[in-house]
Amino acid sequence: MFGNDSAVTFAGPLEATNEFFRKVYRWMTIGLLLTAVTAQAVASSQSIMSELFTSPGLMMVLIFAELGLVLFLSLGINRISVNTARAMFAVYSVLNGVTLSVILLVYTGESVFAAFLTTACMFGAMSVYGLYTKRDLTSMRSFLMMGLIGIIVAALINMFMRSSALDFVISIIGVLVFLGLTAYDTQKLRDFGARVLDGEAADKMAVIGALSLYLDFINLFLYMLRFMGKRR
Repeated sequence: MFGNDSAVTFAGPLEATNEFFRKVYRWMTIGLLLTAVTAQAVASSQSIMSELFTSPGLMMVLIFAELGLVLFLSLGINRISVNTARAMFAVYSVLNGVTLSVILLVYTGESVFAAFLTTACMFGAMSVYGLYTKRDLTSMRSFLMMGLIGIIVAALINMFMRSSALDFVISIIGVLVFLGLTAYDTQKLRDFGARVLDGEAADKMAVIGALSLYLDFINLFLYMLRFMGKRR
């Protein structure tokens, strides 16, 4: 997930890790800002929102475009330039802002802000844990993947059942899974950041790292919003 380790050499773990994480969090922050600004701009445009609500096919195109960008970035990072990787991450963040704009019409602004602030605190705590814990979190991966698959299957089933109880359970599991993934991904990035690569390889992996943590943050936020969000 974090690239080919064969091209790395070991040196200066602390300095390398700090520099790598600065790049990761810089791009993660840029992605979140692009998503937030885009979501607010789209939600404020009556014509764009009308088009999204009356054209379900358009929303599906956007969702598949986002999925395609994530897959291409994750699987093809070694075949593209760092500028292309950054541009694709930026485009993905903007597209995600478009698809997430609807939540600003469904939930009150106060509850969205509260969910975002809570998510930021929880994400920060788990990221710090993943960064500094001496426990190897690799064993968590299989359980987290099973939980993620379970969420997807349960959500598909609940599309037909429309059970509020099942929805509540899905939300709880979702929060736990993405908290775990935040710690796991941070530790993976920590281990990767302790290795010194050439400039472009490090920059490209920083984009992939930013994408991983961005996805953890956004999904955690969405599940927290299901708990805390007050509908208009």
